[in-house]
Amino acid sequence: MSRLEQLPVWRLGFRPFFLAGAAFALLAILLWALWLQGAVHLQPTGGMLAWHRHEMLYGFGAAIIAGFLLTAVQNWSGMPGIKGWPLLALVVIWLLGRLAWFSALPLPALAPLQAAFMPLVAITLAKPIIARRLKNNYPIIVMTLLLGACQWLTLAGLLQGDELLQRRGTLAGLWLMGAFLTVIGGRVIPFFTQRGLGLAAQPPARPWLERLTLLSSLAVALLTAIGLSDSPSRVMAAVFVLLTTLHGVRLWRWFTPRIASVPLLWSLHLAYLWLLLASLGMAAWHLGVPLNPSLASHALSVGAMSAMIVAMMARVSLGHTGRPLQVPASIVAAFVLVQLAAVLRIGLVPFSHWGLSLSALCWVLAFAVFLWHYAPILWRARVDGQPG
Repeated sequence: MSRLEQLPVWRLGFRPFFLAGAAFALLAILLWALWLQGAVHLQPTGGMLAWHRHEMLYGFGAAIIAGFLLTAVQNWSGMPGIKGWPLLALVVIWLLGRLAWFSALPLPALAPLQAAFMPLVAITLAKPIIARRLKNNYPIIVMTLLLGACQWLTLAGLLQGDELLQRRGTLAGLWLMGAFLTVIGGRVIPFFTQRGLGLAAQPPARPWLERLTLLSSLAVALLTAIGLSDSPSRVMAAVFVLLTTLHGVRLWRWFTPRIASVPLLWSLHLAYLWLLLASLGMAAWHLGVPLNPSLASHALSVGAMSAMIVAMMARVSLGHTGRPLQVPASIVAAFVLVQLAAVLRIGLVPFSHWGLSLSALCWVLAFAVFLWHYAPILWRARVDGQPG
């Protein structure tokens, strides 16, 4: 074991990426809210709007996805996960991408630095998955590369000064993140529900349902990337209606009223519900209902992605450090706060200028509470003496 690996934080991917991602989420939304109020005057490369929509997905979201997958692949393959110096190098590459926005780097130098992270994560995941021939996890490699491709599309728009291309890349990446939530949710929500409630078994497997939901999710992302979702489209309406139905069937199959008594379960189920609501909102917009599609996008980003991230980080961090799967009241409050942030962003912003500020406040408090409780867990060794 190297000297670096003697520090618990560098022993497995979830530790530094959950810490860094949560801290960045808090700081990024705080800066965004203060900038909107005119309290701070920042000028990142490309402007604050470009920074905000890129960083919340390809900075915050990508960090947590990386931490989760780099940890999960060890369980899938039985091979040691990335740790020590290689893990530190990957974190540094991610961090440089975040700092570069506020450096003197010109756009042509900024873009490659930003675009390096996701392919490196994909390569790191691919090695054990391919070595063990884990064909069920090949789509994870492809999806990670596709998320990187959506980021490249966003950066290409930034380089060309093309607002529409930036928007396509961001929205396609956001719906690809929805595809990740579809896969991860399908694996962990029924499993965690069974284990958390002591049920005899999970719902019977429906491979066709899982495959069709994933394919529909990927179709939304790819069709968005090529511009089919720029304006209302009957094709997109049909795909979103199908996706909404599939999400609803899955959620119904997993649901049991007993989850209401277990915060680590209802937080995951509610997060997945936001995924359904986001696709329903887009279906309505494509069918001509006069609503702002930004509301559906924020239902996906704040409601589904962020709420599931907080819930998953809370559960994974306990399980992989050998601690009991119970959260204190403060973390239950964090689950409530991130849900409230989503409700305020969707429900209040269209009617009041206070909506954004209150939503941002709830978000910042949620991640502050998470870091206060979990930072010591993430940088300390497992309580059971096991590696990782």
